[in-house]
Amino acid sequence: MSQNLVRDWMTTDPVIVSPCTPIREAYWSMIDHKVHRLPVMDKGHLVGIITLEDLRRAEPPTGIGLDLVRITEMLSKMTIKQVMTRNPKTIAPDMPLIEAAQMMLENEINALPVMEGPRLIGIITVNDILRAYVALEQKKQYETT
Repeated sequence: MSQNLVRDWMTTDPVIVSPCTPIREAYWSMIDHKVHRLPVMDKGHLVGIITLEDLRRAEPPTGIGLDLVRITEMLSKMTIKQVMTRNPKTIAPDMPLIEAAQMMLENEINALPVMEGPRLIGIITVNDILRAYVALEQKKQYETT
């Protein structure tokens, strides 16, 4: 294991949703799987990414005279397609972690779907990169003692 490539630290087989998934279903999927973002797949193609923050912002405004029943009805009809980020930035599994980190910083994002050709094979997050950095630094310290 090279210890510095995206493939070494990514989450494989990420939980996915379709564009037609109701936002409440996606929210509970994130909670159940303890993740903050989901790739959006349509007929085997990556078409977007949805984050927990996107879902939180999807709530209709409460100050426009809607009652709770109407707000709940509106939310139940909203789908991922309405709030997802389309055509997300992606990265290949054999790219160095530093390039993933640079892409995230430059684009102000916290995750990159990992693509092998047209196929989604994983996702790498800021937390994955931090985990890698800590592990590599600990290994380096152990080797120098």
